[in-house]
Amino acid sequence: MNPLEIIAVALGIANVALLVRRSIWNYPFGMAMVALYFVIFREARLYGEAGLQVFFFVVQGWGWWLWARAGGLARMVAVEWMGWRARLAALALVAVSSITIGWTMARFTDAVMPYADATIAGGSVVAQVLLAMRRVENWALWIAIDVLSIGVYLNRALYLTAGLYIVFLVLATAGLMQWAKAARSGEAVEA
Repeated sequence: MNPLEIIAVALGIANVALLVRRSIWNYPFGMAMVALYFVIFREARLYGEAGLQVFFFVVQGWGWWLWARAGGLARMVAVEWMGWRARLAALALVAVSSITIGWTMARFTDAVMPYADATIAGGSVVAQVLLAMRRVENWALWIAIDVLSIGVYLNRALYLTAGLYIVFLVLATAGLMQWAKAARSGEAVEA
């Protein structure tokens, strides 16, 4: 068992549990987790996901800044729904990035499962941006990503990480329900 994977899993559970609660303190845990997963995924030849961790690190910092601006020290942030055009644009971005990244990895690297890896990477980029912008739909996209990720990680014998994504799946479902309720009521929610 990889000790880095054990630590990354623990950090990941803390990160997403704090996100579901809309706590701004999810970000330091998330940044530490993605730094470790960069190494783990690179060693597993999941290059799309290794590169994704660099993106996550940067976007986690951006999200932390956005959330702090939205709620400041009071830690109250509002969450909102996207319009249909924005939803379609987000899905188109996932599709285009998945195909482009998958084709590139299949053609130029020894990546295993390049299209599944690319779909996780492309979808995660879009979901992370939506999360930083506090859009409810981020959770629906994370649910789809979690399901695909579980299969990929089981295939690569990353069993602890697959278990982490099962936990993420449960937490993403809870996050969708809580954020949808908050968006419907129009209330600011505790960060």
